[in-house]
Amino acid sequence: MSTINSNIILNADSYKASHFLQYPPNTTQVSSYIEARGGQYKNAVFFGLQMFIKEYLTKPITNADVDEAKIIFDAHGVPFNEDGWRYIVNEYDGFLPIEIEAIPEGTVIPVKNAMVQVINTDPNCAWLTSYVETALLRAVWYPTTVATVSWNCRQVIQRYMEETSESTDGIGFKLHDFGARGATTEEAAAVGGAAHLVNFQGTDTISGIIAARRYYGAEMAGFSIPAAEHSTITSWGKDNETAAFENMLDQFSGPGKIVAVVSDSYDLWNAIDNIWGDELRAKVESTGGTLVVRPDSGDPISIVTETIERLMKNFGYEVNAKGYRVLPDCIRVIQGDGISQQTIEAILEAMKQRKQSADNVAFGMGGELLQKVNRDTMKFAMKASAAKVDGIWRDVFKDPITDQGKRSKKGRLAVIRSATGEVKTVRAQDIGQGENIMATVFKNGEIIKEYGFDEVRAQAAEGYQ
Repeated sequence: MSTINSNIILNADSYKASHFLQYPPNTTQVSSYIEARGGQYKNAVFFGLQMFIKEYLTKPITNADVDEAKIIFDAHGVPFNEDGWRYIVNEYDGFLPIEIEAIPEGTVIPVKNAMVQVINTDPNCAWLTSYVETALLRAVWYPTTVATVSWNCRQVIQRYMEETSESTDGIGFKLHDFGARGATTEEAAAVGGAAHLVNFQGTDTISGIIAARRYYGAEMAGFSIPAAEHSTITSWGKDNETAAFENMLDQFSGPGKIVAVVSDSYDLWNAIDNIWGDELRAKVESTGGTLVVRPDSGDPISIVTETIERLMKNFGYEVNAKGYRVLPDCIRVIQGDGISQQTIEAILEAMKQRKQSADNVAFGMGGELLQKVNRDTMKFAMKASAAKVDGIWRDVFKDPITDQGKRSKKGRLAVIRSATGEVKTVRAQDIGQGENIMATVFKNGEIIKEYGFDEVRAQAAEGYQ
């Protein structure tokens, strides 16, 4: 990944620089954890830590990095722990003396459970655990939130496919990532794009498939098809819209092939009724492939259902075993405007009411998938829960009377799965007969546990209802 800052010392909030002076005397270890404290979803799909570890923690800091940080912090007006960072360079060749435990990537876990636990491995570096909070929390909350949004969309789509389709086999291509251009940075597009691919295989975010390939070994995690945009259609002129559409068929259609054509440049209903449904109907039916019509404006709910209805009038339909109407294989619809989990559900419900099968439609999601999320979407936080002072572990926690939702956990933690499958966070010493699903993934510059993308997808799939 590209970044404006490759110096992990500077990948922090300013106030972190002074925290080395704030711990009690003789503090030798600090243990912190990351959790989603609630928000919009009951469950979280944990994902993305491995990308951060490989990109940032397997590269040592150098004396040059320390020099740069000293200049910055001195000018910035905050203290700088130069001796502490020089110590890491000299004693650990620049690799951070921390241990990171985490639940398996792709795990679907109820909110208010620990996902990650971090502790310093050198008693001289107790300050380091909290120092990495800014970078580490950001590395977890964003991809986990995107993966969770995508996972919940899949739940909605799956439910309607089970109700109105004969099979759910095609669900992996029912939600396409259109979010690359709306992401804040290329790195955000990569991280978020990979997170979506945990649940689906359709994407136009190339950065996402590169991230899945580079950090999880996925040879090819996502797929796309040739598709028109408004400029390629309108460049032919309004009077030549039929020729523009026909060119798309000539260039990209054929047996087993799929091509998507945006059809609302001028008059969507004319495009459906007169061009696709009349002038080019025979050609669409004879290609042996599938034309995907994309309406791209108007109210998504009414536009999608009406588009399907008009296509059925022109191309016909079959009634499946569950009593819902399905367009012939040569024609389908994709809606990419105004798509969110809520509009997906509303569209599918409206289709159901009109006896239209979910087979007829796919969705493209952009900003709602990669951009309209923040740390508070799932109320992510990283908090210290234990510290060793004078050789004795003590609980570290917050319990504000003004907001009980911000109450934090106490002690060294474990995440256990009971015999019934229930997942909960407990003190490490109280694990009992439960299975601790947290495992060390990183220690002192070394990756201890690595996940392949297929493993991540399999973990997420276990949570599908």
